[in-house]
Amino acid sequence: MSTSVPRLELLNITKRYPTIVANADVSLSVMPGEIHAILGENGAGKSTLMKIIYGAVKADAGTIRMNGEDIAITNPAQARRLGIGMVFQHFSLFETLTVAENIALVLDEPFDLAALSQRVKQISERYGLPLDPDRRVHSLSVGERQRVEIVRCLLQNPTLLILDEPTSVLTPQAVEKLFDTLRQLAAEGVSILYISHKLHEIQALCDRATILRNGRVTGTANPREESPASLARMMIGRELPVCEAPPYLGERRPMLTVQHLNLTSAGPFGTSLHEVSLTVHSGEILGIAGISGNGQSELMAALSGEHPVHKDAVRLDSKPIGHLNAGTRRAKGLVYVPEERLGRGTVPPLSLSRNALLTAHRHGMKHWGLVRYGKARDYAEECVARFDVRGGGAGTNARALSGGNLQKFIVGREIMLKPKVMIVAQPTWGVDVGAAAVLRQALLDLSRTGVAILVVSEELEELFEICDSIAVLAQGRLSPAQPKTSLNAESVGLQMAGLFPKTPLTVHAEFDHASA
Repeated sequence: MSTSVPRLELLNITKRYPTIVANADVSLSVMPGEIHAILGENGAGKSTLMKIIYGAVKADAGTIRMNGEDIAITNPAQARRLGIGMVFQHFSLFETLTVAENIALVLDEPFDLAALSQRVKQISERYGLPLDPDRRVHSLSVGERQRVEIVRCLLQNPTLLILDEPTSVLTPQAVEKLFDTLRQLAAEGVSILYISHKLHEIQALCDRATILRNGRVTGTANPREESPASLARMMIGRELPVCEAPPYLGERRPMLTVQHLNLTSAGPFGTSLHEVSLTVHSGEILGIAGISGNGQSELMAALSGEHPVHKDAVRLDSKPIGHLNAGTRRAKGLVYVPEERLGRGTVPPLSLSRNALLTAHRHGMKHWGLVRYGKARDYAEECVARFDVRGGGAGTNARALSGGNLQKFIVGREIMLKPKVMIVAQPTWGVDVGAAAVLRQALLDLSRTGVAILVVSEELEELFEICDSIAVLAQGRLSPAQPKTSLNAESVGLQMAGLFPKTPLTVHAEFDHASA
């Protein structure tokens, strides 16, 4: 790593919003060729700070220096001209355009599409991120789409690259490939700002870390000299709780059964389901691993009731429910936490008490057809207190909460319904380590009361921490579930990439609760 003038310096950066100070006197420096992590809880100010560097948000006070010179970044186009590139957590690609056409959209200079395609090939091969510039984006895997975003930045020859949760949709093998690329870029002098909640990644990749808490810098660290626990302690200001999974000692019976489920995708870019079968027992957490876009949304629609199927394809406590709609399934004891917090899990402009009413209205919140708003408020307040939802009480609008706190409210709201079966999609996606630990323990505690839980997650570490058995969904097909004790991250990662064993696995969803 070079010891010359810093590539980037932030001096006393401050950004205020009407109700919160997002960044307060933040100062940090990034050297040429350094991979620098930004760590912090949800709401710590990381995203705002990165947007200030990229020109998407203007700071109220402070100075930005590049290579020792003061600069004023007014928009992302100017940031790119200064050599700053950013890969956002959520992709911004047009499905019907080719790779080259998507890349062309962000170029600031005139281009020739044929020549650009050659440049895409050269850059992608140079950094081990192979891409066919003529393929349309809808035909790409999620990992390949991540490559498009990164190559699009690299074509602009950045000297500073910002990456926001870049591995949230990648297999373990793809993560290693990405890390090789980032190390190669750093060796060539590119500075990298890296945001991730996966502390083991920070340890493996980053040279230095700056920790933010409540919008302020609270310290710096060399991640390789720290443990995940010590990094987490710096982030949240306390010891990270350890999840406990006692054995389930109650009666074990099938609560959610799916048999030979076939479902054609309703959209042109979806994934159809083929002969999907699974069983979740009382007291069990069954995890489904897989890269987004392999049929997860279609499976969730079929199980939640958003897309009714043949009545015998889905059974709840041995009774057919495949033909029932979502509301009727909820009334029978099946609850669902969708992946999208705002818009699906909650209505953004409504208060938490009104959002509680949406799924819990059957629990004493209506009388003779009239809503009992006081009961809804009490329910929401209990949820806020019980699940440590920070940022406001029952009257707070859903969109005012950070992602982690909103997720705690949504999961808590469903747990308080005392379901028979709970289906959860991406329970801790983009959630900081402290909130993630709270949510995972809540699911474990619920399962040990006899509730059957199905968790769909792209976080392998999460699945191995809380699940009893794990199956893999790839290309619309589900592998047989196996006890997590017989699996490892590499074998699951291969299946996530579609490499199922040639012969059927003999181990099914049975597991030993005593060893769970």
